[in-house]
Amino acid sequence: MDLLSDNKITEKLSSLVGWGQEGNQIVKQFKFKNFVESIGFVSKVAMLAERVDHHPDILIEYSKVTITLSTHSEGGLTEKDFNLASEIQEVY
Repeated sequence: MDLLSDNKITEKLSSLVGWGQEGNQIVKQFKFKNFVESIGFVSKVAMLAERVDHHPDILIEYSKVTITLSTHSEGGLTEKDFNLASEIQEVY
């Protein structure tokens, strides 16, 4: 899978609400009412990630979940990251 150009990354980010670029990854923080809702969301993300064999970094802070995506094997951002980000956005 090819790395995306800076222009392509900017274009793809414009279609994802709340996602931002940090170096060679995209990141978004999701907010919930409580810990149980946070864990429920993480479970859904885990199922999506496993299905497409592309696994995000996930930080859980009680009612906040931060998702970080990058294609580590390629050393940056690819279509896989934006496809999964879009699916994650749908389950949120």
